Amino acid sequence: MVPVENLLAFTLAAVVLIVIPGPSVLFTIGRALALGRIGGLLSVLGNALGLLPVIGLVAIGVGGIVAQSVVLFTIVKVAGALYLMYLGVQAIRHRRRAVAEANGGALSRSAWRQLGEGFVVGITNPKTIAFFVAVLPQFVDLDAGTVPLQMIELGLVFFVIALISDAIWALIAAGAREWFGRSPKRISTLSATGGGLMIGLGGILLFTGNKH
Repeated sequence: MVPVENLLAFTLAAVVLIVIPGPSVLFTIGRALALGRIGGLLSVLGNALGLLPVIGLVAIGVGGIVAQSVVLFTIVKVAGALYLMYLGVQAIRHRRRAVAEANGGALSRSAWRQLGEGFVVGITNPKTIAFFVAVLPQFVDLDAGTVPLQMIELGLVFFVIALISDAIWALIAAGAREWFGRSPKRISTLSATGGGLMIGLGGILLFTGNKH
């Protein structure tokens, strides 16, 4: 078990890092604007679930290998960025369908698909891998027990905080979408805006943070 003082310090650091708007928040807002409340929350849940395998890999040391390998890190980064851009393009292409969904029509995508898309984004986010590799070990007490278990415990704390914070952002963005949804033209524009946010985020991740 992680010592209480270490756990509290990590929780405070995680809250500060998560609450400050970053890539995860932009993804959440983009999805909520494009898909609405249900789509936004499913994307948040999928994105958070994508953290779990990363936490496990970091705990057993695989995450460190990826973070230190230029080739592997670049592959993960490019795959994640391109997938985000793909989702953005899809949101723009189907922006007219968003009008029907906002007015109570059937969702064009199954819940499992929306959940899966969020999961792919979460598990391919190289910044998450780099964060866990760099930060988790700093809060581990070598004398307090098995190190991998402590890292998993810290990772789960991060998971819960991220899930709650991103869900709040999704609800706020979805609320704005419903308000604008009174006008079909505006909801179509909002869906396209959400797609544009995801494309822009993918571009930022693709061309920034290169290793070496």
